Amino acid sequence: MDREELAAWLRLTVTAGVGNGAARRLLACFGMPQAIFAQSAAALQQCVSDAQARALCAVPPTWQALLEKTERWLSGADPQGPAHAIVTLGDSRYPQTLLETPDPPLLLYLMGPAHLLAQQAFPAGPCLAVVGSRNPSAQGAENARQFARALHGAGLGIVSGLALGIDAAAHEGALDAALTGAGVAATLAVVGTGLDQVYPRKNIDLARRIAASGLLISEYPLGTPPLAAHFPKRNRIIAGLSQGCLVVEAALASGSLITARLSAEQGREVFAIPGSIHAPQSRGCHALIRQGAKLVESAQDVLQELVIPARRAAAPGAGAGAGADADTPPTAGADAPAAGSAMDTPLLAALGFDPIGIDALLARTGMATAALQVALLELELAGSVARLPGGLFQRLARG
Repeated sequence: MDREELAAWLRLTVTAGVGNGAARRLLACFGMPQAIFAQSAAALQQCVSDAQARALCAVPPTWQALLEKTERWLSGADPQGPAHAIVTLGDSRYPQTLLETPDPPLLLYLMGPAHLLAQQAFPAGPCLAVVGSRNPSAQGAENARQFARALHGAGLGIVSGLALGIDAAAHEGALDAALTGAGVAATLAVVGTGLDQVYPRKNIDLARRIAASGLLISEYPLGTPPLAAHFPKRNRIIAGLSQGCLVVEAALASGSLITARLSAEQGREVFAIPGSIHAPQSRGCHALIRQGAKLVESAQDVLQELVIPARRAAAPGAGAGAGADADTPPTAGADAPAAGSAMDTPLLAALGFDPIGIDALLARTGMATAALQVALLELELAGSVARLPGGLFQRLARG
């Protein structure tokens, strides 16, 4: 893309009052953005309102500075680090699944390995959105990691939103299972800011890991801050890039349900992991299941519903499922532990799977306080129990 074309695309995206819908009408009428800005106001009024036509005839005050900033960003990537690119609505590399949605973005800013950005299309393979609560239970976060690890090992790119909680755990699980030399993104993070910043800042190291073996994606110009309205809007891109959506944990008011709804409206599969009837983070998943989402307990439940190519061969030690047969994808989640494992101990049986306090455990087990605290610490160090805020403990199921 030359400077003139880039300048025209950027001007179209920052013209006040001209949203994606009006911009697509203009592109359909006049072709490339350069042709739009060559039109008279009268000609533009055949496609858009008078106010929009006037706005298009004026130069946006932020446009020149944005153009210069974007050019520096495109040319200034560290040769040893992730590459930078922009894919426009008219680019052959634009994701077909996203193009088929009701409101595809005009531009996608991308950051990731150069070999991924150089491909003829992205994402290079099928993807699944994995979303959920920003404040998950310990088991919910573990489920997100396990499912993402297993599903990426089975050939799916994992798409999420780089938020705290389930999103971050899903990205981490996919990165853990990244297949070396596979030529596909381990995970795709769709963000609600410009790609020159990271939100939340707590995930800056995670964002760097994603940029090294996956893709960071935004529709927002460089310099765009984390505005509240951007995050629900970016969910349509998460849904549009994916063949389906897995909701791990979600309250009834969760933004994850927006992604699930958009996926369903686009004819994509929706999956939900059930949880405790007492946990607020499970109520959104239970509502989705009542509405027809597929209840899933393992990665295999997801894979059975999706049409994906044969599983890529994993390099030795390349994460979940490495060395497994191509026809036997790995599972994750609420699979029953093997007999005789640590999960069979009386204390873990007394814990159940809901968060529980020390007093309730004392009553259930009859153990002395000191002995119970030692036993809980041992289980915590073994990764079988998580310590939660408020003096609560929760058993962790591991597939």
